[in-house]
Amino acid sequence: MALVEVRNVSKFYYLGGEEIRALDDVTLDIHAGEFISIIGPSGSGKSTLMHILGCLDSPTKGTIQLDGVMIHDASPRQLAAMRNRKIGFVFQFFNLLPKLNVLQNVELPMIYSGVSGRERHRRAMAALEAVDMANRARHRPSQLSGGQQQRAAIARALANDPPLLVADEPTGNLDQSTAGDIFELFTGLVEEGKTLIMVTHDKGLCGRVPRVVEITNGHITLDEFAGRAAATG
Repeated sequence: MALVEVRNVSKFYYLGGEEIRALDDVTLDIHAGEFISIIGPSGSGKSTLMHILGCLDSPTKGTIQLDGVMIHDASPRQLAAMRNRKIGFVFQFFNLLPKLNVLQNVELPMIYSGVSGRERHRRAMAALEAVDMANRARHRPSQLSGGQQQRAAIARALANDPPLLVADEPTGNLDQSTAGDIFELFTGLVEEGKTLIMVTHDKGLCGRVPRVVEITNGHITLDEFAGRAAATG
């Protein structure tokens, strides 16, 4: 069984009486330990797909299973619980709270999970060590470079040890060299067993990802494994 199973998923919006199909009958499997990049032009539906895969939104039609749990008709509270336990998010703009230091930012997801203070500290330091940021634990985000802020954000995503990481344009705010460093960090996390979905416009990075899925007009138009097309539609 795949870690994520998407079956005939559609997402419709209605604007001025007109039906807009952001996603139209999408079927996709993502297996544990995969590194997958989702690409497509603006308005293609890739962000909608990412939101649904990340339990930030629900489909209009179709079914989704995440780590053995059916989530397509889950309530907002149930989706929030799944996000907290199963998914770590990495964003383009880092989304670190400026008044908290790095350690406190990494601890935040565990507060919502009810983890004790001592255990939060232990896990947060372990996550910071994993991204080579333990020596910056007491720094504020404003004292860090862009690459260091993104590393701190990745540590926060790892805090609850989720099986799935979802990265939305994670290198969009970084220079080319730093983007390469973050990509290598992602590759290492996948080698350690994490599953990673990355939405990006960076064609250079896409060429290095083992699997690329392209969305066009709400449909999957390319699903390619390391240069070998798996499915088109």
